[in-house]
Amino acid sequence: MDGKMVFGPWYDHVTNWWEKKQTNSKIHYMFYEDMIEDLGREMDRLCSFVGLSPSSEEKEKVRGGTKFDNMKNNKMANYSTISVMDFKISPFMRNGKVGDWKNHFTVAQSEQFDQHYQAKMKNNTLKFRTVV
Repeated sequence: MDGKMVFGPWYDHVTNWWEKKQTNSKIHYMFYEDMIEDLGREMDRLCSFVGLSPSSEEKEKVRGGTKFDNMKNNKMANYSTISVMDFKISPFMRNGKVGDWKNHFTVAQSEQFDQHYQAKMKNNTLKFRTVV
């Protein structure tokens, strides 16, 4: 919450890209929850955005490569080769479960985070969801 992240505050990162997307048609925003809900739909949206028409075999290959456990074990996706990431503190990818934070936060922590989030995101049209 203090913004002490390797690549800067999370809020700045997501809101700056969201704002750029509003005026730049070459930015495509994707949400993890949407991909969990319907990966095929989200792949079709991305393919349309970049002007590709992959075969069903190519889509299946992507579907397999983007399964959470496969990505978590893939050094090209899991940030394990990036020296600034301290995996002793926390891995970049935990378990891929939408809303799993609820299993780790106390009620007080959840309330504190909700207040912080609302304050940081109050002037932004970017909306996240935490359930599928």
